[in-house]
Amino acid sequence: MSNGTTRTTPPDTPTAARKGALAALKGLLPFLRPYRRQFLLAAIALLVAAGATLAIPYAFKQMIDHGFGAAAGGANPQNVNATFLALFGVATVLGLATAARFYMVSWLGERVTADIRSAVYRHVVVQSPEFFETTRTGEVLSRLTTDTTLIQTVVGTSISLALRNTLLFAGGLIMLFVTSIKLTSIILGLLVLTVVPIVLYGRRVRTLSRDSQDRIADASALAGEILNAMPTVQAFTHEAIESQRFGASVEGAFATAMRRIRARSVLTMLAIVLVFGAIVFVLWLGAHAVLEGSMTGGDLGQFILYASIVSGAIGALSEVMGEAQRAAGAAERLMELLAVRSSIQDPVQPRGLPARTAGGAALLLDRVNFSYPSRPESAALANVALDVRPGETVAIVGPSGAGKTTLFQLLLRFYDPQSGAIRLDGVDIRDLSLHTLRDAIGIVPQDTVIFSANAMENIRYGRAGASDAEVVAAAKLAAAHEFIERLPEGYASFLGERGVRLSGGQRQRIAIARALLKNPPLLLLDEATSALDAESERLVQGALEAAMVGRTTLIIAHRLATVQRADRIIVMEDGRIVETGTHASLVALGGIYANLAALQFHNVHVNNEI
Repeated sequence: MSNGTTRTTPPDTPTAARKGALAALKGLLPFLRPYRRQFLLAAIALLVAAGATLAIPYAFKQMIDHGFGAAAGGANPQNVNATFLALFGVATVLGLATAARFYMVSWLGERVTADIRSAVYRHVVVQSPEFFETTRTGEVLSRLTTDTTLIQTVVGTSISLALRNTLLFAGGLIMLFVTSIKLTSIILGLLVLTVVPIVLYGRRVRTLSRDSQDRIADASALAGEILNAMPTVQAFTHEAIESQRFGASVEGAFATAMRRIRARSVLTMLAIVLVFGAIVFVLWLGAHAVLEGSMTGGDLGQFILYASIVSGAIGALSEVMGEAQRAAGAAERLMELLAVRSSIQDPVQPRGLPARTAGGAALLLDRVNFSYPSRPESAALANVALDVRPGETVAIVGPSGAGKTTLFQLLLRFYDPQSGAIRLDGVDIRDLSLHTLRDAIGIVPQDTVIFSANAMENIRYGRAGASDAEVVAAAKLAAAHEFIERLPEGYASFLGERGVRLSGGQRQRIAIARALLKNPPLLLLDEATSALDAESERLVQGALEAAMVGRTTLIIAHRLATVQRADRIIVMEDGRIVETGTHASLVALGGIYANLAALQFHNVHVNNEI
């Protein structure tokens, strides 16, 4: 059971020491293991294709020595025909095996990437709000898209190419020794001298690759933030300013990418020049050996082809290593994200809620103290004690920053208090599974969230299995049915991203309908009528009062006219409960509530006179 002290580690927290490229890619193994059979089939195709490739130089040697050489005699045409038929057969096998390998590794790349995206998304959506205090949504989206695309390249292409070229390198090297031990020994000595600078420079490429991915994530995060706030941006005529900010971020990403590309270019140049320089030198020695008669022309031709295969394999491996280094950075970032653990966890042995014997839920706050993780020095709630009886309606009022919304967040267990306890029907909510707790609570938030779906599905979000008739009934109760029916396609009308096609009051009524459809024993109303006009507020207020029957309701409201008929009013200030009573008793008390009431009702009286 979480005690509220565990801190969620943001995914961009630097580790003590960066793992090497291969170590970082080991984090992908859990996603690769379910597809052992497909990897085995790809490996078989890979072995066949590599074997066919390695057979081609030997066939050329036979063609040169026995088809055109002095030993061929009169059998030249027959030998040439047989050699070319064999070459065609080898090419056919190579083509079939290569096609099979390409299909299998491409399937694996797409499948594993889809699995990783799903796993990352499943992991992110169960994080507590503390995670989203320190992590930008755009950064998470960048990891779901850009980083997983790099993983797809490695799994679907690079691993296969690496294995293929490793086999070609090993097989070609063996055949080089078979052809000429002397020349092969010389070329190996030269290659060792060329590999060292390539490996050392490759480390720089990996560092730049991670920096490049970080800059892309920064640009994505900035774009997401601005696009989600376009009305505000346009209202303040900041379009040009925000375009410049995004342009600067993109240019920063471009500059970092160019540093990576330059480093990759230098790495590729080093690999090609050093490796092929060594090969050319050795082939020069071989040509002199043929002139001296210590090698046949077929041997030299075979040696050249195998040397080309080995050098091509080395060049390809250097390219693959560059891709692997980029993917290592991406895999490292994804594994960091998957390693994040929410401070809010289900208990090891969750309890259930007792059977209900009364309408609504009983709620008890026992000396609750809480500070937000990002502001540990400031108490959001201080020694809050509250006992709410089943079926009771309790209003919570007070100035902004008093702790009202924080109270709701603790009830939903978005956070855990540092001390004290919250009990629902006598059970500490930390002993309940999160689903059990949140299934028992319905909420109408102050900032309504409308999803990119139609009206029917937006209301059905309150209870996924609800029938169309139940959705319509909830909409009628929330005074939403009439305006939904007037939409072009009624309940099938698409409401636009974040509900841009609806007014603030209409969005609020959709949220109320959603909560009513859930039909929970505990209902939380956070400024539920704040965005409604007078007529809509009258309709919704009546619907809410009817909905409160048979359930416990907590209401946050700044407009005191909406809470006068509550069974009890709690007044909060600076995270503490400072007054408790009915509307009449609190007005008579002459404290904070009385001052708020005098101010609001005086303004209402003046406005009515005007």
